[in-house]
Amino acid sequence: MSTEPSPFLSHDPSVEPDVSPETLAITAGRTASGSSLAPALWASSTWESDGLDDAHRRATSIRHGDFYSRYANPTVHSFEQAMAELEGAEAALAFASGMGAIASTVLALCSSGSHVVAQRQLYAGTLAFLQGPCSRFGIDVTLVDVTTPGAFADAVQPGRTMVVLAETPSNPRLELADLDELGSITGPFTVVDSTFSTPLGQRPLEHGVDIALHSATKGIAGHNDATLGVISGDADLLAEIWAYSVLHGATPSPFDALNALRGLRTLGVRTRQQNETARSIAVALADHPAVVAVHYPGLSEHPQHDLATRQLRQYGTVLSFEVSDRDVASRFLSQLRVARVATSLGGPETLACHPATSTHASLTPGEKTQLGVSEGLLRLSVGLEDSADLLADLERALA
Repeated sequence: MSTEPSPFLSHDPSVEPDVSPETLAITAGRTASGSSLAPALWASSTWESDGLDDAHRRATSIRHGDFYSRYANPTVHSFEQAMAELEGAEAALAFASGMGAIASTVLALCSSGSHVVAQRQLYAGTLAFLQGPCSRFGIDVTLVDVTTPGAFADAVQPGRTMVVLAETPSNPRLELADLDELGSITGPFTVVDSTFSTPLGQRPLEHGVDIALHSATKGIAGHNDATLGVISGDADLLAEIWAYSVLHGATPSPFDALNALRGLRTLGVRTRQQNETARSIAVALADHPAVVAVHYPGLSEHPQHDLATRQLRQYGTVLSFEVSDRDVASRFLSQLRVARVATSLGGPETLACHPATSTHASLTPGEKTQLGVSEGLLRLSVGLEDSADLLADLERALA
């Protein structure tokens, strides 16, 4: 890496904040707003230049904020700055969606003949990208079991593996990757999809991971009104990914960035209540006669509970549980009155979904079996409703 300061640098992670992460979510990303307490919305897609020389300067500068919004936008940059501070990173880079972040990062770092190591227990959209476009572009992918110690490192092919990709906690069964283990891998770039945790739940870069990635559509924006992805990491590395992303075109909307900034301001209070309610629900479901199994790392019986306690500040706002079969799952969803049937997560509404027919519908029956995505599996994203109301709703739907 260059010894010169990167033009991508937006935060010095060596300067430790003297406030908690919950407070930082409120104070971060405000330098472009001046004295305004609300972030400014820059809706423009292009900016006027003073002439030929000025236009050339803007067009050839890295991430110039007053040129063209596919290259950079001041509102988007405020969100990126906030995320860099929250992750303890030098810089952050936003995209039009979580999948835009994943695709741009992998394709920016890989070429034909490259190799990627990823966990098998991934969001189905990520699996489809790795097995579809990556395969067509000549990028080989090895899938490993995230719960097997040393599996990622053992699958690395020195000189050929460019990316090691993990998702922790995983969607939908909440398996965990050991972040210290990932951070100790040398050679390839390590990327962790931390969507289920948010930066208040875990900070992968503190464990030596190169890139923390989020679908900010979920808990970060937190109100089901923005579609956004973001990565955080070393400024020079993100500058390389930015150069590709400008061509890839997964450009974030300043309107979505504004909504995500608004969401960050309440991230602490939202996730605190959602975590408390999620654990109460997990405990209640674990004792329910109609429930076969509960997957939530905050339960002591979770097979990776010790790892969760070691690396998570919050156990999470999402859990999954299993009932006997598809008919019971279907009846449960149809009987809900407080929780809603939808496939996203992290918002104020509690959302229930059936992964086998929604988030993981693209998988083959064999792949679903291998990943434990059974016909009786249900995923619950816990919202901000009163916990007693939610527990009563779930009890009624399971009756």
